Amino acid sequence: MKSQRLSLSIANAVAVVRFSNPPQEYMDDVTVQDLTAALDDIENNSDVRVVVLTGASEGTFVRHYDVRELEQLGRMLAERGMTFSIQRPLPENAIHACYRRIEESRKPFVAALNGSAMGGGFELALSCDIRLVQDGPFDLGLPEINIGLLPGGGGTQRLTAIVGQARALELMLLGKTFRPRDAVAFGLASECVDGPVLARALQVASELASKSPQAIAHIKRLVRGYGRADTGPGLAAERTLFCDLMTSRSGIEQMHAMNSGKVDLRDGRPQGSLDESVGEQSSALRR
Repeated sequence: MKSQRLSLSIANAVAVVRFSNPPQEYMDDVTVQDLTAALDDIENNSDVRVVVLTGASEGTFVRHYDVRELEQLGRMLAERGMTFSIQRPLPENAIHACYRRIEESRKPFVAALNGSAMGGGFELALSCDIRLVQDGPFDLGLPEINIGLLPGGGGTQRLTAIVGQARALELMLLGKTFRPRDAVAFGLASECVDGPVLARALQVASELASKSPQAIAHIKRLVRGYGRADTGPGLAAERTLFCDLMTSRSGIEQMHAMNSGKVDLRDGRPQGSLDESVGEQSSALRR
């Protein structure tokens, strides 16, 4: 597999996908194309029984989706006069298909979050079956509201399914990022690991690889409840309303403010004002 944004290695029935897009480690259209190809290879390889996703750079899993691409797309669609309504739900695009394929795969996916993961990066982790986080001063969460958007890669639906409505509304409406230990406290991750999280993820993957693949596939299908009538419409409404915000005047202005370095995605405040208050915000979320 030829790839620009990720590497795929396979050993002992475990596939490890490492994301890399320096210097910012953003997800972008090329990343999604590479992930699509990697999922094809993984699904077609009967030797692979477990998949681990992680970041290639220390301190970052996938920082978030490249807002420069989103701003450009929003402007283009707005200039064409396109409008979006849940009465006309949008079909899946490539990123939504990737996340759905991870959920629906017969093989278990383990997210080894070795650093920051927000927006689309955190949504990628939410699509996995098990999440492990590495302890450190890393930013996690879905803060899209701070630039006038909503989580558009399945976050509104998957976060709610994992933590419930009350916590999901708190995290997404306030748009506050949180630390790895908070992710465990919120029920978003199984473990917070001191030191490199990939080593622990490989231990978990090895144990999973020793289990019955058929039993794993059946458990995934039953727990995730595939076939329920209410799963598809919620995701379709989310991606449609995301486009509605992305093409709005306010959304474009706020994305531009972030891309110009005037606003911090993590909080919606001017750049540089967040670090001194992040500890206070994280404590407030725990209360």
